[in-house]
Amino acid sequence: MMDMSFLKDVFGEFVPILPQIVMVLATLTVPALFYANRSGKACAWFSLGALALVGILVGLMMHDGTFYGDYAGLFSFDPFSGLMMLLFLAVAFLTVLVSPDSTEVTIHKGEYYAIIMGIVTGMFFVASASNLMVLFVGVEVVSISSYALVALKKNDPRAAEAAVKYFIVGGLSSALTLYGISLFYGMTHTLDIAGVAAAVDTMEFTGAFALATIALIAGYGFKIAAVPFHMWAPDVYEGAATPVSGFLATGSKKMGFVLFFKVFLMMFVVLRSGFATQEVQYLFAVIAAVTMTLGNIVAISQSNIKRMLAYSSIAQAGYILIALAVMSEYALVGGMFHMFTHVFMKFGAFIVVLSLIAAGLGERIQDYNGLAKRAPFVAFAMLLFLFSLAGIPPLAGFTSKFVLFSSAIYVNGAVVTQWVWLAIVAIVNSAISLYYYARVVKAMYVEEGPTDALAIRGGHKFAIALCVVAVILLGVFPTPLLEAIGDAAAHFFLAP
Repeated sequence: MMDMSFLKDVFGEFVPILPQIVMVLATLTVPALFYANRSGKACAWFSLGALALVGILVGLMMHDGTFYGDYAGLFSFDPFSGLMMLLFLAVAFLTVLVSPDSTEVTIHKGEYYAIIMGIVTGMFFVASASNLMVLFVGVEVVSISSYALVALKKNDPRAAEAAVKYFIVGGLSSALTLYGISLFYGMTHTLDIAGVAAAVDTMEFTGAFALATIALIAGYGFKIAAVPFHMWAPDVYEGAATPVSGFLATGSKKMGFVLFFKVFLMMFVVLRSGFATQEVQYLFAVIAAVTMTLGNIVAISQSNIKRMLAYSSIAQAGYILIALAVMSEYALVGGMFHMFTHVFMKFGAFIVVLSLIAAGLGERIQDYNGLAKRAPFVAFAMLLFLFSLAGIPPLAGFTSKFVLFSSAIYVNGAVVTQWVWLAIVAIVNSAISLYYYARVVKAMYVEEGPTDALAIRGGHKFAIALCVVAVILLGVFPTPLLEAIGDAAAHFFLAP
């Protein structure tokens, strides 16, 4: 293993934020590179190299535990933040990989790749933040950049409408979040997350505490498109360029869950006196049940494949919210594992849609009629991704759902009945989701359609193949990732 000790000599106290430093430098370099040669592909290749380099750096820093630590009381690098950084890097890598061959990303290419790199930088801020204001700044970097990313598809009026809706809803989300943070600061006189949690641990229930909690849940609820804060997602995913839709569905949502884990698990579990914990747990349980049910039911009636995947993504958010209802270490493991598997099965599905749009196919489900004969590999990959999302064994979605749903029954080393109803709701919803996923499979393999072969671009085939391999491997051989997630969850649950 490479000796990384020289990094401490070079960067000193800045070592815990070294990944952020490299990402900031890479982000600033992309516009300069485009200005120098006007080549979108050069920017894409540079971005891929930078993302891979940062991924290797984070992996090596995680392997050598001596790099774990805090910076200025604002950031911390630990197994949890490192693992979340790797997840964000995987999402960004897939996005950049498929973008050069996309027919929807045709203008402002230098800005496009710079914005993606900037969003990842904001996500790194969120993953490593130990202060509520740093969390807010990281979220705003991601949010404002995302509005611009959606609007870059300038020739499509749907994109303009989606960007405006996204901006308005995002502004409301930011206002609610900042209001909640200000209330917590007024009650606890600190913005340090652990400090807020410690102060809450000694408080009595007040109206200000309830209002602050609800404001934060609502503000962060917009980020993960949880019901009733989900209205923006279908319009944005449909209107944005497909690589952007996949990026938002798999990257921004995961950032939202990192926010929830950092704030609410810290506040009600890591430093826990039982204060208001059960009430917040049931609030999350209700939101989880309603979110997964509405997402799946509304998805049934969708005829546009991107809107169907949007509502499916809302339902998947409902499943992950189980971790916030149960609030156990095992539930956190299940939630994080499903976040990883969701990246590959959901982004894989979006890449299939992207590749077919580039080949001249439409976005309606009926446009997929006879696809198995026109593009056999792409049709088979789509089948795997959809069945994995539905939880069909032995694919990744089944394995992660098994861990996540079982965490509602097996809590803190014992079988309990408190959350059995939530597990049943989740299982029933998985069965419902199979119906609308099967509609797409039926269109591809049963319905008659054109027979001429579709020309799928090489970059898209490669990205689809990567996702297929990940969906299969994480389903049949999840142990290495589960062990890493288990270590991260155990570290997270250690009291500061």
